[in-house]
Amino acid sequence: MCAEGPMLELDEADERVLELLSEDPRMSFAEMARRLNVSAGMVRLRFQRLQKAGVVRIVAITNPLLTGGSLMVMIGAKVDMARVEQIAAEISEYDEVVYLAVLAGSFDLLLEARFRDHAHLLDFLSHRLGTIDGVRDSEVFTNLRIVKETYY
Repeated sequence: MCAEGPMLELDEADERVLELLSEDPRMSFAEMARRLNVSAGMVRLRFQRLQKAGVVRIVAITNPLLTGGSLMVMIGAKVDMARVEQIAAEISEYDEVVYLAVLAGSFDLLLEARFRDHAHLLDFLSHRLGTIDGVRDSEVFTNLRIVKETYY
């Protein structure tokens, strides 16, 4: 979940550390220091500051096609806006949901979710999402192929 707070002022050294992490998130502090011509301690302190502020997070990204979630979908949901925060909190508890955002536009919520198969998706839509008080309508968009996927 993304925390909203005051923006952190990034200087050139912060930007360069972030560039190297984007290039290879497993790069050691010593290697980053060598490339930046600074000490490993300086890189470690910059990284810890960026991590503590929520600017950077190191996570493992799994391939759902190889881990039992072969059906990836986006679901646009129209909900009672007076309850949008409660509805979003309830939906966010479902293991299938890997991304959830409150939107302005045709849909009030956008979910990205993964399912074993179509039966699993149908069960989710009819017995879970569809039973939440305040969910008025939903539309499913099935991923046929991911062309670009960037994590920031």
